[in-house]
Amino acid sequence: MVRIIGIDPGLRNTGWGIIEQHGQRLSYLAEGSLQSDAAAELAVRLLQIHRQLLAVITEFSPDEAAIEETFVNKDARATLKLGQARGAALLAPASLGIPVAEYAPNQIKKSVVGAGHAEKHQVKHMVRMLLPRAEMKTADSTDALAIAICHAHHRTTGTLARALARS
Repeated sequence: MVRIIGIDPGLRNTGWGIIEQHGQRLSYLAEGSLQSDAAAELAVRLLQIHRQLLAVITEFSPDEAAIEETFVNKDARATLKLGQARGAALLAPASLGIPVAEYAPNQIKKSVVGAGHAEKHQVKHMVRMLLPRAEMKTADSTDALAIAICHAHHRTTGTLARALARS
């Protein structure tokens, strides 16, 4: 049995989802979304994300973590801020010695839905099919569960080995 946390990083909302993998079987454990104070300075917001995620990791004790890679959009400033939030999120499991794998958005969609350019509603439908007990409280936590599912599908194909080699 392996416990996996999926992390969907964001400066406003960071989604998280915890699943367990027993061979080929996946089980839903928990999910949620962390918020940072939009009125606070950037450094404070990043610290809020980091501390809240550390609390989740401490509570659920995942064995492995998976996080979505940053996608570049037209707004360079927004991309940079997302990258900083992602960095704060990456530090939480890494600081506790938990290996972290990274996945591109298209790889996550392809792993969960079967198509790399799937729509959000298709991803949500497949997460519901694969994890029937999942509450899917927010779009961010649903995405985090999809990231965890992606990792469960790829963890034995070298992604985890590459993550371990980097740490």
